[in-house]
Amino acid sequence: MAEAEIAFIGGSGLYDIDGLTDPDQVSIDTPFGPPSDAFTIGTLQGRRVAFLARHGKGHRHLPSEIPFRANIYALKLLGAERIISISAVGSLQESIAPLDMVVPDQIIDRTRGRVSTFFGNGVAAHVGFADPFCSELRQDLVETASNTSVTVHDGGVYVVMEGPQFSTRAESQLYRSWGASIIGMTALPEAKLAREAEICYATLALVTDYDVWHRTEAEVSVDLVVANLMKNVATTQALLPDLAACIPESKPCDCQSALERAIITSRDLIPDEAKSRLSAIIGPYL
Repeated sequence: MAEAEIAFIGGSGLYDIDGLTDPDQVSIDTPFGPPSDAFTIGTLQGRRVAFLARHGKGHRHLPSEIPFRANIYALKLLGAERIISISAVGSLQESIAPLDMVVPDQIIDRTRGRVSTFFGNGVAAHVGFADPFCSELRQDLVETASNTSVTVHDGGVYVVMEGPQFSTRAESQLYRSWGASIIGMTALPEAKLAREAEICYATLALVTDYDVWHRTEAEVSVDLVVANLMKNVATTQALLPDLAACIPESKPCDCQSALERAIITSRDLIPDEAKSRLSAIIGPYL
């Protein structure tokens, strides 16, 4: 199977990656079903990378329909050590304008009914998630994105809502009262699953609108989002090669040992089926 050390997951509007040499389409099956789409594997700035369109090419999956577990498990099988998530978001703060970029450091989960763990069915584990984004990878994103002409915000709280509808005005004002910075629909359970899989994960959030709280700016609509998405995608495509080049080839961090003390179930009581199903993740700890 083709391998990649760095993975890019493209959100709304970003369905492929420019500049790859020797690209190859790789379809992977997992114990959690098929991923959102085939992976594009290739070389970018001398690094082996994998690209996945989170919603599938042509945007076929609603946020709640994305096969998050299959996506992350497949990246683990590919050998990915770092995941850079590209996500479209709305702004909840005046200082964060449409077309800005945010590299959040915290997250609030407002999703409902999404399976957010690989575990269960015979094996229990509880990973630390106090800092949901890899601090090392976050810093790499901030430093690289800051070399562009786009305004980049280092840190911020990302509210993940269920969708697919946008917020009510009351919800938007509530999140602002919490001090939240941006709102989107896809960073969870993706970030939680990446932590369980011991893959470093960070988000580059691309701001498309002011949600619905802002009284003087146009409220969020599909037309507004799509128009700004296209501008953000052009900026991101130019940035991806620099991101691939800037990430150190080997930079150990706590993300890569998140399961070391997290598996609670006695090893001799873990069912063989669970061992097989989770082999790519828990194999080193059995």
